[in-house]
Amino acid sequence: MVTLALDQIGAGYGRQMILRGVTTPPIEGGALTALVGANAAGKSTLFRRIAGQLKGPGTVHFGGIDRTELRYMPQDTAMSAALTVFETIILALKQGGGWRLSAAELAQVEGVLARFDLSHLADRQLPELSGGQRQAVSIAQTLVTRPRIVLMDEPTSALDLYRQVEVLNALATYAEETGAVMLLALHDINQVMRSCRSVIALAGGQVLATGPTLDVLGPEMIRSLYGISCRVERCSRGCPMMIVDGVAQPT
Repeated sequence: MVTLALDQIGAGYGRQMILRGVTTPPIEGGALTALVGANAAGKSTLFRRIAGQLKGPGTVHFGGIDRTELRYMPQDTAMSAALTVFETIILALKQGGGWRLSAAELAQVEGVLARFDLSHLADRQLPELSGGQRQAVSIAQTLVTRPRIVLMDEPTSALDLYRQVEVLNALATYAEETGAVMLLALHDINQVMRSCRSVIALAGGQVLATGPTLDVLGPEMIRSLYGISCRVERCSRGCPMMIVDGVAQPT
């Protein structure tokens, strides 16, 4: 089974340390794991440290694979090249190694376009797409090589509500099919409760808690992370949901 574990991870920029002593138990593949925390908590820095883009103390343990099977999708996925969607996915698959596709590679490209409902946009050029469509293309680019560890920084931020649900369902299905570790930075706590098996809660560059989603995301933890007062209740169908009461008052 593929796993990802962090042991006393640190990272920063220049002399400013952002992460200190970030440690997690093994994160198992096969389902979505959410990385949650307020803006500037260190989520993007943690992704860059795991992906090898930043140096720092500590060890990233890749159980069952090596770093070459990791793909990282950052928040900023600017796409200005005059390429079609189809060409963009080919480029991600071939990693700059030419345009000729085998039958198996063609099936990979067509499969990832279908998975994220992009087939009808295959011949459209990137500058013609909406922000949400470009974000969906970035997700398809990230997954076309079928990586075993996937880091996605706010992958639903530009999507409308329907596409958010659709994409998170598709990512969960990919994780289940491949056994991949899927670590997603998400802000919508109700989506996290609906879609993610486990959670890493990050604040001030340190891990506050890790574990099953509903064990971690209670009202006190949400207050600690975001400074809001809330309730976690179940709807008429038994699904958990967060209800915000307001800004938390100082204690």
